[in-house]
Amino acid sequence: MRSIRAAAVGAVTMSLALAASACGGGSSSGGGSNDSPKTLTYWASNQGASIAVDKKVLQPELDKFEKQTGIKVKLEVVPWSDLLNRILTATTSGQGPDVLNIGNTWSASLQATGALLPWDAKNFAKIGGEDRFVDSALGSTGAEGKDPAAVPLYSMAYALYYNKEIFADAGITKPPATWAELIADGKKIKAKGKSPLGAEGSNLSENIHHVFVFAKQHGADFFTADGKADFTNDGVVTAVEQYVDLMAKDKVIPVGDAEYAQNQSVSDFAKGKQAMLLWQSASANLKSQGMSESSYGIAPVPVQSGTPGTGAQVNSMVAGINLAVFKNTDNLDGATKFVKFMTSDAEQKVLNTAYSSIPPVKAAQEDAAFNTVSNAVLKQTLATSAAALPQVADESQFETAVGTAVKNLFADAAAGRAVTADSVKAALEKAQQQMPAK
Repeated sequence: MRSIRAAAVGAVTMSLALAASACGGGSSSGGGSNDSPKTLTYWASNQGASIAVDKKVLQPELDKFEKQTGIKVKLEVVPWSDLLNRILTATTSGQGPDVLNIGNTWSASLQATGALLPWDAKNFAKIGGEDRFVDSALGSTGAEGKDPAAVPLYSMAYALYYNKEIFADAGITKPPATWAELIADGKKIKAKGKSPLGAEGSNLSENIHHVFVFAKQHGADFFTADGKADFTNDGVVTAVEQYVDLMAKDKVIPVGDAEYAQNQSVSDFAKGKQAMLLWQSASANLKSQGMSESSYGIAPVPVQSGTPGTGAQVNSMVAGINLAVFKNTDNLDGATKFVKFMTSDAEQKVLNTAYSSIPPVKAAQEDAAFNTVSNAVLKQTLATSAAALPQVADESQFETAVGTAVKNLFADAAAGRAVTADSVKAALEKAQQQMPAK
């Protein structure tokens, strides 16, 4: 999912528990209707540099849909800091939008509430079939063995963005391929008076995305095969410690970034204050802040050694946005038509170009417009070295509990308090205690 959201999720455990018993649609049958065939309400996530940018991108497309179908779409762009709680409240009350964006990492958690329309073969057939979508995107649409809870809309992957001028000034001729190289390059960059690497230390989702990748690189997972939280295994502890040590020990992330949660590291990079940025599909965001594409390069996220790939060579989570329909919509046919419109080849090209994301629809992804140098890195990552976050019902609680643990560890590092394997394990033990009992 797009990482401009900050900590979003307060009492997620309680909300999900309520939703699981309270949702299922506003009608007695627990399904939708066509009682209001001329209108739709759409909650869009904040993908651009601002809500105003999103409205500018989306409204012409919604007007196009209305002209084609006669259905008016009422748009609300919801900030990431509010989106999950808004969705959980809607699932509990049964009063939500007709169509909404969800971060793809939430798919299984929201699927477990029963509030979203399942995308079975019959529903997929209405929008052209499941085989239109790339496999990596479909892998983040819900729990394995169940009909997807949503349809892929935007696909993204992490990459390493680096400032060419700062690199040249420090005598660095190529981007780092391993974490050891990144740390060594960071020392050269600091010697020239620049910050090496940005981070969003108070952004729970960013924290999760990065420690998930580090865990994969150490051959570890946060959940057991049967879906139980396993936050304190040796590989996870090592992974979290290595990530936080980029600030605490290696000094390549500045201590001020421990408080960042709302794109400040992207702005620092765009303004030339730092040399490197680990971000999802950042080109449009950087352009909106005045940074020219010629001034930065893009490379795969580093690995421990070797080159990116599967297993311990994973270097990104499968990031993206999915499009979901509330099961109790009063315009079921219209909502389905809207999903078909938004995932059509033509719209996929428009929307993913605007957000510098990758179309999860095969035909659109193959279009020449997405064959840029920067997109080549993102597409290669999604195809060969990205892994989906755990598609388990407790994923949202996991993001909150572990994301907060990492946030607190960054705060310790910024304050000069020691970050050790023992302190990391203690933080993760506390996070695991916050998970629902099995």
